[in-house]
Amino acid sequence: MSSRSALLVLADGRFPAGGHAHSGGAEAAVKAGRLRDAADLAAFCRGRLHTTGLTSAGLAAAAALGLDPYALDAAADARTPSPALRAAARKLGRQLMRAARAAWPGPELDALAEAFPRGAHQPVVLGTAARAAGLGPEDAAYCVAYETVSGPATAAVRLLSLDPFQATAVLARLAPEMDGVAERAAAAAQEGLHALPAASAPLLDITAEQHAAWPVRLFAS
Repeated sequence: MSSRSALLVLADGRFPAGGHAHSGGAEAAVKAGRLRDAADLAAFCRGRLHTTGLTSAGLAAAAALGLDPYALDAAADARTPSPALRAAARKLGRQLMRAARAAWPGPELDALAEAFPRGAHQPVVLGTAARAAGLGPEDAAYCVAYETVSGPATAAVRLLSLDPFQATAVLARLAPEMDGVAERAAAAAQEGLHALPAASAPLLDITAEQHAAWPVRLFAS
C-alpha cells in the first residue's frame, strides 16, 4: 500500500529539491507581458499542465513503475528540445536526488545517482524517489502535475506581487484538471515507454533560451 504521508512529503514545496529557484517559465512570461494577473496565471498554468506537465508526469509514473531509467532519461532528453531546460531539469534532478536519498535511502536511488553523476532528468528522479518511498505511478504523476502549476503560481506572487489568495485559488480551480493529467500519465506509463506522452510547449522552449541569456534574473529558469 502506498503511503499518502510520503506523497505529502514529496509534493511539499518545502521539500529541499530546489524548485523554489525556478519559475517554470513564469518570469519570461511576465517580462513579455503575457502574465499580468490571476486570469493570465490560470491560462499559463493550464497550458503548462497539459503540455510539459503531462509529459513529465508520464516519465515520473514510468520511473515509479520501475521502467529502465536509461531509456526514460533518453526519452526525457528527446522531449526537451531547449538546452536551457535540459540543463535545468538535470540540475533539479541532482538536487532532488540529494534530498530523496536522505529521506528514503535505497539501492535504486543509489544506482540512479551512480549512473547519472551530473544528474538525471528531474521527472525520472522523482519517479524513482516515489518508488523508494513506497508510492505508485499515479502518486508520482500527481506530484508532478501539482508542481507543474504550483511553481509558476508561487513565482507569480513574487514577480507580480500577486495576492497569494488569488494564486492559491488558481491552483484550487485547476485541481480537477490536475487529476485528469495524472490519471492519463499513469495510464500511459502502464502501456510502456512507447506510449508515454510527448506533448510540447514551443513558446516555453523559446523563452527559456531567451531567459537563460538574461544578465539579471530572479529565477534560474
